[in-house]
Amino acid sequence: MAQSLTQLYAENRSLIFGHRGAKADAPMNTLPAFELALKQDADGIELDVHLSQDGYPVIIHDFTVDLTTDGNGRAADMPLAELKELDAGSWFGEAFRGVRIPTLDEVFAAVGDKLAINVEIKSNSRRTTGCEQVVADRIRHFGLQSSVIVSSFDPLALRRFRRIMPDVPIGFLYDRDTPRWLHPLMFGLKHEARHPHYTMIDTEFMAWAKTRGYRVNAWTVNEVEQARKLRELGVDILISDHPGVIRKALYG
Repeated sequence: MAQSLTQLYAENRSLIFGHRGAKADAPMNTLPAFELALKQDADGIELDVHLSQDGYPVIIHDFTVDLTTDGNGRAADMPLAELKELDAGSWFGEAFRGVRIPTLDEVFAAVGDKLAINVEIKSNSRRTTGCEQVVADRIRHFGLQSSVIVSSFDPLALRRFRRIMPDVPIGFLYDRDTPRWLHPLMFGLKHEARHPHYTMIDTEFMAWAKTRGYRVNAWTVNEVEQARKLRELGVDILISDHPGVIRKALYG
């Protein structure tokens, strides 16, 4: 089984998570990218979840399929069978032609017992699509409560998930462009982590976060020198497109 997040944090080092898998070396958010992150000795992976039209949790970053497949349109408007017909690999390279959009179940089955997983719920609506409930159900089905953290840019999605599954840690994602009115929506919501863009992190930020008991998980950390600085500051997780490169630079 994968080590729990508690066990990983107890190693007292900056953990390395593959951003959408080993995104620099394989098509993002696909099984080859996640399996490659494992081969590169990542501690975990980060991935993005949407619901298909018929309610299956599928792993794709954008709300549309246009950027990373040979199709077009909103993922939420397509049933799983249609999404599975799309080529999610050849845009990256011929070696990946025929790679498909995975479901959350497929990712959990492939690497859930080997890697910690940061599940990002993609949400841009005040009303739920049901994604929070489905993600919670799949985490529970695979028994991964101790090795998963759920994050989102949407505080309302985090609130919904926390009500459904209070035993799984959650983290608030944001950067300098995040609307200020979103931040107050986190007030009063118990959450274990902050996921800021790495450019927002300095000594003052770390002191603020640690005083409040937050883990700090930074994205997207692709430069070795920046990774070293963040490690020195005590950042808990470095989310990188190059997990193997960062891992080797920091830990040999």
